[in-house]
Amino acid sequence: MLKKITVFLETIKFEHSVFALPFAYLGLFFAEKKIPSLFLFLWISVAMVSFRTLAMGLNRLLDLHIDAENPRTRDRALPQKKIREGFVWLAVLVSLLIFEWSSFTLRPLCLWLSPIPVALAWIYPLTKRFTWLSHFVLGLVLGIAPFGAWIAATGKFAWAPAFLTAGVACWVAGFDMIYALQDMDFDRSHGLFSIPAKFGETRTLLLTRGLHVLAVFCWAVAGSLNGAGWTYGLGLLLVAYFLVREHRLIRSFGVRKMNEAFFIMNAVVSVTLLIAVVLDVVIP
Repeated sequence: MLKKITVFLETIKFEHSVFALPFAYLGLFFAEKKIPSLFLFLWISVAMVSFRTLAMGLNRLLDLHIDAENPRTRDRALPQKKIREGFVWLAVLVSLLIFEWSSFTLRPLCLWLSPIPVALAWIYPLTKRFTWLSHFVLGLVLGIAPFGAWIAATGKFAWAPAFLTAGVACWVAGFDMIYALQDMDFDRSHGLFSIPAKFGETRTLLLTRGLHVLAVFCWAVAGSLNGAGWTYGLGLLLVAYFLVREHRLIRSFGVRKMNEAFFIMNAVVSVTLLIAVVLDVVIP
């Protein structure tokens, strides 16, 4: 059983929760404007990790046949039958139950709204079959995180978390398009939809630059609406620098620098912005 769990965690790239968790915490610190309670911090963490596990499990299951044909992904655990589909479905079900329970524990409104991200998690893997807008659906899946944390803390809707969500959605859609450059030829030959497959590499990179500029703008508006101070602004400048570096790496080296451009730079972006918000809260 331990071996199966280990293979499953590798299958869903559990360690990449670093992309999602900081933005959930960002919404939490935005809402509280102080160090949040341990209750909120723990249950938002549980909700975020369980939801990501659910979403990634569904992605692997619904994309199984595509992954089996793609040279880049055919060595994954599911196509290679290193783990059974039934085990992954069980993990998805358990993750769903944990997510719903954590939503209920946080606030009844969170429970009522929980079907929205769950539905998006189901829809996203299917969208590449019929629309090149799939990247934006993924952006929404992750973008909900800060708004969800805000609602868990306050029970209210507001513009500040809405702009946080818009920024995350643009950021994620942009880096997903960059990642999809690896599969551009495969997508075209198999009738799959993506921005790179439809518009080519040059136009894709232009679009991603615009999306990342828009992301920084949205985060700046969110900070302004929430009364953020100079540390947040400094953090946002660093985020802009890291995004510029990401695009320079891809422009100069192409997919050969995908690991640094995609995984490292984007992890640094999310963590940097979170640190800026935390410092903004703790420094008078």
